[in-house]
Amino acid sequence: MNTEIFESFESNVRSYCRSFPTVFTSAKGACMRDEAGKEYIDFFAGAGALNFGHNPDKMIAKLVEYLQSDGILHSMDMYTAPKRDFLEYFRSHILEPRNLDYKIQFAGPTGTNAVECAVKLARKVKGRENIFAFMGAFHGMTLGALSLTTDRCSREGAGQALQNVTHIPAPYMFPELDTIAYMERLLTDDHSGVEKPAAIILETVQADGGIYIFDAAWLQRLRALCDKHDILLIVDDIQVGTGRTGYFFSFERAGIVPDMVTLSKSIGGCGMPIAVLLLKPELDIWEPGQHTGTFRGNQLSLIAGRVGLEMLAETDLLAQVQRKGQIVSEFLEKEICPLDSRISFRGIGLIWGVDFDAFDRDVTKPLIAACFKNGLIVERVGRDNDVLKLMPPLVITEEQLLAGLGILKKSLLEIL
Repeated sequence: MNTEIFESFESNVRSYCRSFPTVFTSAKGACMRDEAGKEYIDFFAGAGALNFGHNPDKMIAKLVEYLQSDGILHSMDMYTAPKRDFLEYFRSHILEPRNLDYKIQFAGPTGTNAVECAVKLARKVKGRENIFAFMGAFHGMTLGALSLTTDRCSREGAGQALQNVTHIPAPYMFPELDTIAYMERLLTDDHSGVEKPAAIILETVQADGGIYIFDAAWLQRLRALCDKHDILLIVDDIQVGTGRTGYFFSFERAGIVPDMVTLSKSIGGCGMPIAVLLLKPELDIWEPGQHTGTFRGNQLSLIAGRVGLEMLAETDLLAQVQRKGQIVSEFLEKEICPLDSRISFRGIGLIWGVDFDAFDRDVTKPLIAACFKNGLIVERVGRDNDVLKLMPPLVITEEQLLAGLGILKKSLLEIL
C-alpha cells in the first residue's frame, strides 16, 4: 500500500493518519474499507461529523439529484432554495417542539468559525473582553477559539499570547470545590483580579477533555449565575450535539436555555462542512456583513443536513441512541472493567470514555494500534491521552456495536 506521497510531501501536522496508517477507499454506515479490502468498524465517526454514518443512501441520493440539476453550489449568503428548506425544517422540527426561540447565523464552514462568531458577538453585545471557559475544554484551533481551548499541545501551536480568557476548574477536577461558588467569588470579590466576562462557554460533555458529563443540577446553577450577573451562556454543541447524547441538544437534559449555541460537524450530514450559531433574537445586533465568510451556508451541507434532521425524526434515532448507550455501558461494566481493577469508564448516549489514567504506563497508544490491527478505528483523548473515546455513528446497528466492543476487549487482552 503506497503511502510515500503522504509521508514525504504532506505537512508534519497530519495526525489521524499516524494512528490509522492505511489508505481508505470506501465507507458505508458504520464501516470503512481500505485499498487492501480490509473492513474496519468505525468508533471514531469523523470526530463527531458522521452521526448519520458514512454515505447514507437518502443523503447521497439527494446530493446526486441536486448536483445533476445544476443547482447553485456557491452563493455567499444569498437566498437559495436549499437554505430556505433547511431553515424551515430546522425551525419547525427542532426549535419549535422544544420551545426554543433562536435566530440562526451561518458562520464559516467549520466549528471553530462558529465559536469565533459566538465569542465575537458576546463581546460586542456586552462590551466586555473577558470570557470564562473551563479547564479540559476544546473549542477549536483558530486563535480566538484556541484561547478557550486548554490542551497544551494545541495552545503551543499558536505562536502568540492567548488572552482575555479566564479558565475555571471543571466541576469534576476538584470534588471538594464548588465551582459555581468559586465563580461567584471571582465576580463579587473586588480583589479577585478577574474581569467580569461577557460570556461563559462550555461543552456540557467535555469530549476531547476525556468524556466528562457535567451534572444537570450544576448546569442549572450555571444558568442562574449567568442570569444573576448579566453574563451570556454559550453552549458548544459542535461535537456532542445533533443527537450524540440521546438528545438533539446536549443541554436539554438539564432543562436550560443557553443564550447562544454553536453547531457544526453532523449538522451538515455525512461530513459536509457547515457551522452555525443559534442566538437569541435580542442578541442579533450585527451590522450587515460585520461577520462574514466566503463559504458560509454550504449548499450541499444544507441539503444533507436537512436529510439528517429527517432521519432523526423518521427513525426515532434519539431513542435508539439511548438504548445503544445502555448496551455500551453494560458491556464496559461486565466485559472490560473486570479485566483490570484500574479501568474505569463514563459516558452518555453514544459517547463513552474508557479511562486508563490509573495505570503507570501508556495503555491507550498500543491499544488503539491493536484495535486498528483487529479492525476497529478508535481514538484517545483526555489528559495524557489516557482515555479511549468510543464514538460510533448513531446509526450503527446493535450487531456492529457489539462486534466493535468485542474487538476492543480482544485488543485490550492482547496488550494487558
